[in-house]
Amino acid sequence: MENILIIDDEKSLLDLLSVVLKKEGYRVKTCLAPTKVFDILENEELDLLICDIKLPQISGMEVLKYVRENRPEIPVIMITAYGSLKQAVEALKAGAIDYILKPFDVEELKIIIAQELEKRRLKEENILLKRNLQEKYSFENMIGKSKAMQEVYSLIEKSAGTDSTVLITGESGTGKEMAARALHLLSRRGENPFVSINCAALPENLLESELFGHARGSFTGAVADKKGMFEVATRGTLFLDEVGETSPWTQVKLLRALQERKIRRVGGTEEIPVDVRIIAATNLDLKQRIGEGKFREELYYRLNVIAFEMPPLRKRTEDIPLLINHFLQKYCQQMEKKMKRIAPEVFNYFEMYAWPGNVRELENVIERVVAIEDRETVTGASLPREIVFPPKKEIRQALIPPNFNLMTHLDDVSKKYIGEARMLSGGNLRKTASLLGVSYRSLRHLIDKFGLKEADRLEREEASAEYKPQL
Repeated sequence: MENILIIDDEKSLLDLLSVVLKKEGYRVKTCLAPTKVFDILENEELDLLICDIKLPQISGMEVLKYVRENRPEIPVIMITAYGSLKQAVEALKAGAIDYILKPFDVEELKIIIAQELEKRRLKEENILLKRNLQEKYSFENMIGKSKAMQEVYSLIEKSAGTDSTVLITGESGTGKEMAARALHLLSRRGENPFVSINCAALPENLLESELFGHARGSFTGAVADKKGMFEVATRGTLFLDEVGETSPWTQVKLLRALQERKIRRVGGTEEIPVDVRIIAATNLDLKQRIGEGKFREELYYRLNVIAFEMPPLRKRTEDIPLLINHFLQKYCQQMEKKMKRIAPEVFNYFEMYAWPGNVRELENVIERVVAIEDRETVTGASLPREIVFPPKKEIRQALIPPNFNLMTHLDDVSKKYIGEARMLSGGNLRKTASLLGVSYRSLRHLIDKFGLKEADRLEREEASAEYKPQL
């Protein structure tokens, strides 16, 4: 039951509206003394306010202004006399949803109230639905409902309860660091630091210093002792992004740190114990790198205790609408722009595009659209040319494999079902035809077409050999 507050200085009108609206199933509260209005608005749960513009002591416009500033979720209907129609227009500009003229038709008022409360209900349901969708299809800021992402969520949850080293693989832009952060937040170390370092972004000597720290005087410019990332991440998580790009020397030191749980700063002699969980990520094939002599096999097995792969966007296209909505909301809010609509054609372009840059590329496209598109609706004309007219290699193949031939595929499927039906029918062709839902003549034609006569002859010979007449 919705709660309606009516404010007017005519007691007879308040009594009439109270009786009429209560019969409609609403809870009705009336206010004859405007000085009490603000206490009611501050403390009562309300779904709709009906307020006269002309009130003693305070004006209806003051009440409207208070509601818009302090209870903006409450829709307001203003009551006005013919002489104050100009004020009614001003009230609409100030945020009132509608106005009614005195004397008014009660039936008309009931319709207006029902319509406005229905709008409010739909709006609240929409907000709740969006919140539920976000909770259902997001996981520690990761977005996706696809089977591939659900498998990732499951592995993250299972891994969170351990301190085992984790290796996350996947193409660039698939969200490997986001997965690492989710894993950290769900673990017992979640309240402690999450420290990330891109191993490919630093030269070897600087990377070693960043990871393990250095002692004062160990090299030119080392004017003081400095902690490395292993120490900074104490009792937390250290994320080694692009670990496959590290040099052989750095790999040796990483292996030692993982084995002994101790580090030595560059130029130092002291062994420093470290309590840190390692999560590593790479977009390279580490087994191939091992074969090429570019990655230490022992380090690979130390990192690969728990492993999972982040799926590329082209293999989780059902997540694209969710991601589009997420990034639209993000950048429309950041740029203080009205939420944009997406034309159906855009979803088609996005689903057929191969997304070589994965989720990161999709996010960049949405940011660009929000930044430069002035129209309310995003169409194909709003998109980068390479998405609307992609190179052949960047068109997603979906379920169609290379060198696919439809007729050959259909023949193979037909052979398979004919074979299974013959087994179920014990070789009886009329029963086989019945199981397949075709005529006996059609089945004989298919047997001839696929060269299955020899198999049919062998079956009859076997059946004849097994038959032993009783003497």
